[in-house]
Amino acid sequence: MESIIIEKIRELPPELQEEVINFIDFLRTKESSKRKKKKPNLEWIGGLKAYRDQFTALELQKKASDWRD
Repeated sequence: MESIIIEKIRELPPELQEEVINFIDFLRTKESSKRKKKKPNLEWIGGLKAYRDQFTALELQKKASDWRD
């Protein structure tokens, strides 16, 4: 397989060989980013228990939305 790829690349003009290199780099980056994906960190769960009796979930959502704006 490797020899076939090399042969096909050699048949291309230099500007297209450069595109092949760029595409290979893109594929390598894409693949490495897939490997780095981890499960989400859920340490925040339960972090608002203290406010359970003071606010509803909808009120907290509204406050978070106002805070972002």
